Amino acid sequence: MRVLIYHNDAEQWRNILLERLPDAEIQVAAGSGNPQVDYLVAWKPPASVFDEQTALKGIVNLGAGVDALLQNPSLPRGIPIVKLRDAGMGELIGDYARYGVLHFQRDFDRYRRQQANSEWREVAVVDKPDWPVGVLGLGAIGTRVAQMLAADGYPIHGWSRSPKQLEGITCHHGDHGLDTLLRQVKTLITLLPDTPATRHIIDRGNLAKLPAGASLINPGRGTLIDEPALLDALGEAESEGRLRGALLDAFPSEPLAADSPLWRHPRILITPHMAGPTPIGAAADQVADALDAMSKGKAVETVDPDAGY
Repeated sequence: MRVLIYHNDAEQWRNILLERLPDAEIQVAAGSGNPQVDYLVAWKPPASVFDEQTALKGIVNLGAGVDALLQNPSLPRGIPIVKLRDAGMGELIGDYARYGVLHFQRDFDRYRRQQANSEWREVAVVDKPDWPVGVLGLGAIGTRVAQMLAADGYPIHGWSRSPKQLEGITCHHGDHGLDTLLRQVKTLITLLPDTPATRHIIDRGNLAKLPAGASLINPGRGTLIDEPALLDALGEAESEGRLRGALLDAFPSEPLAADSPLWRHPRILITPHMAGPTPIGAAADQVADALDAMSKGKAVETVDPDAGY
């Protein structure tokens, strides 16, 4: 089995994969002149990699999001693509979501603003059972996040394109299901993939369906949110708009531009796409298992390019 790795930490990936696949020939991608290989293990490879590699039998995407890969103009068609599914990211993103939900449920956003004005005023606590949370996207990571929050005592509503059944989660699907979910949650968490169907799914119309005072957490894809619509929903700096606040980790263009108005809005918290870094050990296990299965002609769960995930 011949493998080529394209990644910022390619040497680290090579070493850890060799521990799991000692009989494999694993190369780190150079700028050009790479040998022909059977499998590519990569994160956002340039078109030149695919132009050079003409005998690929499979691709392993070193992340849960495959939008950049699928949009690569040189991506060969008909080759199976495997992506990371959770691989430890679900737990990390779950912690991020739990922090965000608590931030709004326990009014830390309001206390932060009170501190700026030297204001000492306790806000009445809303109990967890009275704080419904919506999770858009019930893939491996979304399911893990929903389950973690449900275990904390929040009523959880989940939404997916097709019907799902998850114990302890009220599951919705389709356009009607999305409408139903949006109208009853106090915090909305977006964990959908970036596809033509999901881009700007959080637009003016859907933001208006959220109850007044709802909050938004996005540890998913930056393209899910219509940023001008979000700013309008948040209102002016001096007073809360229809939307109470937002915790944002992903943006359409990263790093977020220094002149973006999102930086300066007092009810937006920004983090630098750090909600779910890939734990290399668990991820390497998935990568090695996928490569081994593909090389032996065994079935693997692959990406549907038409669906985008």
